[in-house]
Amino acid sequence: MVDVLLGLQWGDEGKGKVVDYLAEKYDVVARFQGGPNAGHTLVLDGKKHVLHTIPSGVFRPSVINIIGNGVVIDPITLRREMDNLHNAGVNFKENLYISKKAHLILPSHRYLDAVMESAKGQSKIGSTLRGIGPTYTDKVARRGLRIGDIFSDDFQKRYDELKAIHLEMASVYPAVEFDFSVEDAKWMEAVSYLKTYQFVEGEYFINKLLDSGKSVLAEGAQGSMLDIDFGTYPFVTSSNTITAGVCNGLGVSPARIGEVIGITKAYCTRVGSGPFPTELHDETGERIRKAGGEFGATTGRPRRCGWIDLPQLKYTIMLSGVTQLVLTKADVLNDFDMLYAATSYKYADGKISDEVPYDMVNSHLEPQYKSYKGWNSSLQGITEFEDFPGQLQEYILDLQSYLGVPFTMISIGPERESLIIREKATV
Repeated sequence: MVDVLLGLQWGDEGKGKVVDYLAEKYDVVARFQGGPNAGHTLVLDGKKHVLHTIPSGVFRPSVINIIGNGVVIDPITLRREMDNLHNAGVNFKENLYISKKAHLILPSHRYLDAVMESAKGQSKIGSTLRGIGPTYTDKVARRGLRIGDIFSDDFQKRYDELKAIHLEMASVYPAVEFDFSVEDAKWMEAVSYLKTYQFVEGEYFINKLLDSGKSVLAEGAQGSMLDIDFGTYPFVTSSNTITAGVCNGLGVSPARIGEVIGITKAYCTRVGSGPFPTELHDETGERIRKAGGEFGATTGRPRRCGWIDLPQLKYTIMLSGVTQLVLTKADVLNDFDMLYAATSYKYADGKISDEVPYDMVNSHLEPQYKSYKGWNSSLQGITEFEDFPGQLQEYILDLQSYLGVPFTMISIGPERESLIIREKATV
C-alpha cells in the first residue's frame, strides 16, 4: 500500500521531520508533486538539513527514494542539494531514483516567473520565483521538457527552442536583471552531473515495488490550502497537493492508497500573499513568529502567523481522506496565557458557517473563536502524552473531537526524539 503524508494548512507544517521519523517503517519514500519552492527541514544530531526536491527518506540508508513524475526539477538546485548531502556525509546515490517523466525547470522559466510577478505590482501572488508556475504551464501546454529528454540527441535544439518561446513571452513585460550566459552554463553543467544518477520509468518502477510487497510513503510538498483546484485560488501553487495528487504524481491507482497522515501546526502560518482568516497582525502574531522561528526554509521570508483554523482543517481533512493527524510545534505556545481556535466564520451578511467558501479572497470572513487556557510550562523531556500539562491535553483532545480524526503524533521540538507517539489514539 501507499501511505500518504500531507500538510493540511498553507505549508511549513513540519513534514520533513515526520517523514524522517516514519521512513524507517517504510521501504520507499516518494515525492509526488511540487518543486524546489518547497523546503523540508530536518534536524539530525544537532545539524540542520533542508531538502527541496530529494525525498526526506535519504537519511535512512535502507530506504529507496523516488522523485516522481509529478515533481518539477531544477537541475541547478538539485545538484546543490546533492552536494550538500554528500558534504554532510550522507550516502544516498544508490538509493535515489528519478522518474524520466518529471518536467525540467529551465533558467528561462525562472526569468519568465520573475518578469510576470514583477509586472503584477500590488497584485503579486507571492511566487517564490523558482520557475514552478511557468514549468507546469509548459507541461499543460504540451511543450515542456522532461528529465528523460536530457539523453536525446536533439536535446540542445529543443532547449533552445523552448527558451526562445519563453523570451518571446517575456518580451511583453518590463525586463529584470538576469544573466543567461551564466545561468545556462550552470544549468547544462548540472544536467551533465545528473546523468550519473539513476533514471527510471517511475510508474512501472513503483508499481513493481508495490507488487513485490514493498511499503511506500508518499511525501507531499507545500500545503493542502495551496492546491491548484481546492486552495485559496489564485494564491495557490501549480500542482495538486492533496491525496489525489499522489495517483497522478507517482502513477499509482487510488486502490493502492492506505493511511493518510495529515500534519497541522498547533497554530497556523502562511508565506506570501493570499487570504488567511486567522492571521494576527499584532504583538501576539510577532510572538508566535519569533518563538516558532517562522521564516521560510527556502526563501527566508517571514511567515504570517495566526491561530489554528479548524473549519479550514476540516475542509482539507475531507478532501484527502485523512485517517490520522500529527500536531507540530506545540512547544511554541508554551508561554501563552490564552490560546484560541477558530471554530466557524461569520460572513459579511451575518451568516455563520463552518464551511470554506468558494472564494476566500473576497468573502470578508470574521473567525469565531473558542478560547483555551495556556499551560505556561516547558515540555522538554516529556515522552508520553499523559505527562503533558492538563491544559495541553485538553487543547489537543478538543481539537481532535472537532476534527473527527485522532492525533497519533505530537511534536514538541525539532529533533527526532521530540516526537510523542500515541499508540492507542482514538477520537
